[in-house]
Amino acid sequence: MIITIVDKEGVKTNYDINTISDDGIKQEATVIVQKVGNLQVIIEALDFASRTHRANLEGLLKDRDEAIVETESARNEKGQFVGDDPETIEDESKVAKKTT
Repeated sequence: MIITIVDKEGVKTNYDINTISDDGIKQEATVIVQKVGNLQVIIEALDFASRTHRANLEGLLKDRDEAIVETESARNEKGQFVGDDPETIEDESKVAKKTT
């Protein structure tokens, strides 16, 4: 089994696990490759599920004009702008505009 490892400097090195002479190291490398493969499948499945749910939410909200709000930039207690966390669906950098 040939795998490619990219180091911190971006240098790619190919390894053939089957040629490792130490059976313990070969077995450990094989297990790690299988774990990484399984995790990659899970990541892809979660990405697909997330995109599907976002599309469903968009479809659900598309005709809900009563839920549309004007927004303004969020600020913390010190008056500084709050950034958005790209890992969440909610946009933390926006709040509903206050009508006075």
